[in-house]
Amino acid sequence: MLLPAAMTLADRLRAALALEPRDGLLAGDLIEGAPDAGREAAVLVAITDRPDPGVILTVRREHLRTHAGQVSFPGGRLDPGEDALAAALREAEEEIGLPPSAVEIWGSADPYRTITGYRVTPIVGQVPPDLPLAPHEHEVANLFEAPLSFLLDAANQQRMTAEYQGRARHYYQIDWQGRRIWGATAAMLVNLTRRLEWA
Repeated sequence: MLLPAAMTLADRLRAALALEPRDGLLAGDLIEGAPDAGREAAVLVAITDRPDPGVILTVRREHLRTHAGQVSFPGGRLDPGEDALAAALREAEEEIGLPPSAVEIWGSADPYRTITGYRVTPIVGQVPPDLPLAPHEHEVANLFEAPLSFLLDAANQQRMTAEYQGRARHYYQIDWQGRRIWGATAAMLVNLTRRLEWA
């Protein structure tokens, strides 16, 4: 697919989502060693409809059992009988008060398998700017909007290495205004950048 150069970044991303999804793109990111527990999850990549669009991200509360204090997309596990789209919209409404009717769905991006055995499907959509969102008091400490152009710029996606369970783990990290975006959230953004490159 050849995208016209005059298209905006948001237009290019929307068009690139029409490409066939690929699974497990980040070589060395422990995808090849991740357990496959058959657990499905979904997140919503909510892009604001602005001349310079942003992406809505949350900061998880410090007391949570998993991923405490981390930056993430709204999302979570699929309920029985639920698909990724329904789960992403439900979780976004529960976590930040985003009405499903406010989301214009663009499509699903490449699934990402976490080291904890989840297969996470990112659902990408556009939302009106400046919605009166409200973080869930028990799950979300804060939410913020980071520029889409910054997040999808490969120059801002640092490949890091750390030891995890006795072996070197490679992961991605994006630093924006004192916020550390890393792990699965950063990896899914890297995958979106790669999707744009394929297009």
